[in-house]
Amino acid sequence: MNPIFDLIGVGLVIVATLLIGVYGLRVSRTTSDFFVASRTVRPVWNASAISGEYLSAGTFLGLSGLVLLEGARGFWFPIGYAAGYLLVLVFVAAPLRRSGAYTIPDFIEARLESVRARRVTSAAVLIIGWLYIVPQLHGAGLTLSVVAGLPEWVGEVAVAVLVAGSVAAGGMRAITYVQAFQYWLKLFALLVPLVCIVFALTGGPRDVDPVLIFPAEAGPAGFELYETMSLMLALVLGTMGLPHVLVRFYTSPTGVSARQTTVLVIVMVSAFYAVSSGMGLVSRIVAPDLADPAVADTAALVLPARVFPGLFGELLTALVVAGAFAAFLATSAGLIVSLAGVISQDVFSGSVRAFRLSAVLCAAVPLAVALLTSPAGLGSSVGMVFVFAASMLSPVVLLGVWWAGLTARGAVAGMVTGGLAPALALLVHTAVGGVGAAAPFLAQPAAWTIPLATAVTVGVSLLGGGAAPSRADRFLARLHTPERAEGRPPGRSSGADPAEHRPSSGE
Repeated sequence: MNPIFDLIGVGLVIVATLLIGVYGLRVSRTTSDFFVASRTVRPVWNASAISGEYLSAGTFLGLSGLVLLEGARGFWFPIGYAAGYLLVLVFVAAPLRRSGAYTIPDFIEARLESVRARRVTSAAVLIIGWLYIVPQLHGAGLTLSVVAGLPEWVGEVAVAVLVAGSVAAGGMRAITYVQAFQYWLKLFALLVPLVCIVFALTGGPRDVDPVLIFPAEAGPAGFELYETMSLMLALVLGTMGLPHVLVRFYTSPTGVSARQTTVLVIVMVSAFYAVSSGMGLVSRIVAPDLADPAVADTAALVLPARVFPGLFGELLTALVVAGAFAAFLATSAGLIVSLAGVISQDVFSGSVRAFRLSAVLCAAVPLAVALLTSPAGLGSSVGMVFVFAASMLSPVVLLGVWWAGLTARGAVAGMVTGGLAPALALLVHTAVGGVGAAAPFLAQPAAWTIPLATAVTVGVSLLGGGAAPSRADRFLARLHTPERAEGRPPGRSSGADPAEHRPSSGE
């Protein structure tokens, strides 16, 4: 395999990212530009950007690897990912936009009138974000290692430096343009090779054993009920707790625009999942020897050259490599933007300079972790992040939008419980490999950690002695009142700066 074309593809993605980022820098001047793109991103652009950052290494490479390894079981991941946006659409997209916040901690503090709740939320956002960035860096290292024989640290450092520089230079407005471009690049980068491979496979005699593609034990009758239910809960509810997903809705002009954006996102990510899953199905026919957890994530990278030996296969491989690199950049950039917004406001002054410094710091931490750890399966690594997001943030965000009785003490207790419970479960599972009948509950803890965190949040709010904020009813009314009903022009922000809601002292 000639790595020249692959490196050229990576280089072109980097150049395009820098050029689009420079354009975004020219129009990014105010603090609002850096945090929420001045709330002027229209649905098609916003949906493209959300899809670009949501479709991560776990989707671009990991999903085809999961389908290759597990057949029909691998399809639960795209189903859960897409279904999560249905809940976002129905329950939180428009209310979060109407809150007028810049970040999730902004929303929690304004809703609960508590600095302590804000700090715990900020810690949760950082933990989830950093856990999500590490697989992206590992994916970049894996890609360059497979196609060019470079050390894995080269890809990890390259993505971290490029993302930190892009975010620091142009903030949310610049990254929006970059991520929108990268979504269409990623879709094109897998769709073209898949179509070519399918045509090649149908052009001549080939024995295809249906049992190889969908073995009976991987069909519906072979699913373990608890593990499947737990996985789906994590994926569906985890989307509602991902900071880089939620912060995107603050960039929409109105709550109606946020809902329109979410509908388009469901269509866009579903189209991509169909293509990525198709690559996994083709791999089960062409490359069953890759059905090994150690190399399954490389299937999309290896497949084009196997079907098309020679120059054409190398060009298709270069296209896939370019798309993979775009996936690492887009998701990492979205995460760094959301985390930099949190750190710049909670640790520094909240200025543009503070945002830029925070972006560099937010990239440095996961890079250090990635350099010190070995990559696991990309799909399973991202799936574990969804468990933490679903347990730590989803219950608080959902209750904060819909329940007036939520208190700061309840929110803090729920987030702490939602973080510690899955962490302990996964640590025990890793240390002892499961404990008899308890093994599934430790390996896939979402089915009990999410209800536990929710119950603690509600229980402490009702019985913990703290009172619900005095302005809760008025705040909720604002979240659920359409802009036109309040007489606000569609393009105007539906809320004041979150700083207006900050109490003078926390609990």
